[in-house]
Amino acid sequence: MTLADLEGIALANSPSLAEAAARVEALRGKYWQVGLPFNPRAGYVAEDIGNEGSSGQQGAFVAQEVILGDKLRLNRAVAAQEVQRAEQQLAAQRLRLITDVRIGFYEVLIAQRRKGLTGELAKSSHEAFEATDLLYRSQQSPFIDVLQARIEAEGARILAENAVVIHDAAWRRLAAAVGVPGMKPADLDSAVDDPLPAITHEATLERLLTQSPVLGEAYANLARARWAIDRARAEVVPNADLRASVRHDNATGDTLTDVEVGLPIPIFNRNQGGRQQAEADYVAAQRAIERTELALTSRLATVFRRYEVARTQVDTYRKEILPKAKQMFDLVSEAYPKQVGYLQFLTAQRTYFQTSLAYLDALSEAWSASRELEGLLLTGSLESAPKE
Repeated sequence: MTLADLEGIALANSPSLAEAAARVEALRGKYWQVGLPFNPRAGYVAEDIGNEGSSGQQGAFVAQEVILGDKLRLNRAVAAQEVQRAEQQLAAQRLRLITDVRIGFYEVLIAQRRKGLTGELAKSSHEAFEATDLLYRSQQSPFIDVLQARIEAEGARILAENAVVIHDAAWRRLAAAVGVPGMKPADLDSAVDDPLPAITHEATLERLLTQSPVLGEAYANLARARWAIDRARAEVVPNADLRASVRHDNATGDTLTDVEVGLPIPIFNRNQGGRQQAEADYVAAQRAIERTELALTSRLATVFRRYEVARTQVDTYRKEILPKAKQMFDLVSEAYPKQVGYLQFLTAQRTYFQTSLAYLDALSEAWSASRELEGLLLTGSLESAPKE
């Protein structure tokens, strides 16, 4: 199973992505609705019933509230930015999902390697115990070496069992991230020792400040706040009430027509509070952009430090430490037990396997941080829900 396979499964099954997409569609419906005018009203009207024994005036009326001040267009302008904001949230959720899958993918790869390495350690430790026990029985080694070898073998067995548990947990997290919690474990098709991506702080910061959907959401919210100010000002312009009726006067046989036009007089309520709120929201949206840029810059510094430290460790282990530790372990293993004692073998074994496990820890950190940097610092697709 490749990383591309898992990403495809995640995009097709993620409930968080479907939730964010549904919010976009809901706001598109809102955009359509807020630009629609009021429906006209029609009804039956009767007056002067019983006047001089007649049925009075009978007829019908039609009424319409006419929206003035360009309010409908401004309603849609505000709603359009809400749609834009939700689309940025959807893009952020997609990046969170992809980043989570990529981090989980490399966690499982590292766990696979750890399981194999600790299995090799357990096997080597058991063989060393058997060899030491045989030497003791032939009176060529002290009993203390047997005890030490048995302790090392048991410790190695525990490490191997823990590695299996760690691998199973990593796979379950990956399966949850792709939206298929019951997915059976499978071998992943990739090399964990592939070269780490070349990432610079300057290029990543530029991408963050120009491409981050989190910032895109903040800018959409600023545009929404700007349109909301215009909408709040337009609220001062009153809507017009139109009404027309036609009646037949049964007493006189005349047909009567009435026309009414009414406008509220904005004396007491000129939407003062609404305008103040809209203007304050605009200032808050401006400050939110500044805060978001600073937060992204600060978070980048933390994640990039993790990446740089881990990458340096990985390079040092690969080029310097691991080859020497492996060479020493191979030489001592070939010479044990005829030419070297158990303590020398134990030292070489511990050095090699502890170095290998430390290398895997550094490699796991490096891949995790690099995936997070490439995903514009967006993670936690199952914990982060789009805001209303």
